[in-house]
Amino acid sequence: MHLTAESLAARRGDDLIFVNISFHLAAGEALVLTGRNGSGKSTLLRVVAGLLRPERGAVVFHGDGSREGRHPGEVCHYLGHRNAMKNELTVAENLDFWRSFLGNAGLSTEDAAEAVGLAGISHLPFAYLSAGQQRRFAFAKLLVARRPVWILDEPTAALDASADQLFAGLIETHLRRGGIVVAATHQPLGLKNVQELKMTGFAGVDQGVWG
Repeated sequence: MHLTAESLAARRGDDLIFVNISFHLAAGEALVLTGRNGSGKSTLLRVVAGLLRPERGAVVFHGDGSREGRHPGEVCHYLGHRNAMKNELTVAENLDFWRSFLGNAGLSTEDAAEAVGLAGISHLPFAYLSAGQQRRFAFAKLLVARRPVWILDEPTAALDASADQLFAGLIETHLRRGGIVVAATHQPLGLKNVQELKMTGFAGVDQGVWG
């Protein structure tokens, strides 16, 4: 299983925000995007997830034994700045929807709630929860349906230090099981042996700087 991006370029409005971004990730590997606000981190994640069309280049996932590559949007979880949960529904109803919609059985709703440290409150409406609790349950969405690629945009926003450690453990478990992670962050995620791509926000030949 591997995820490959080749010579990606993308626009924000009329301007190119980055060009010539390439990377290759095999099973169990993670790429962390760093850089200042506006440098293109979120845009790159949306391109990889299939939410934005690149100006140039391509992203391909290989993982089912077929010679034909697939777009990672077919096999990824995307966790953006918004939690993608309906406020008027209970946590359980939200997670049950995503489990059914994504079609691949993962943890049960209660097991996922326990995994993010919030067992016993999934009966509450999502709107009743604190920002930190909402973010934890948004992460639980990744656990109720198995998908090999996790694309995470500031996944630890609104979380305290203990939750940071919990999420790092869940991401490490995903990697140990052969998953792939692409994440953007302003703060360390506590992951080991990850690749880093520093986004500079200039559409030059060497826009992305590997670390």
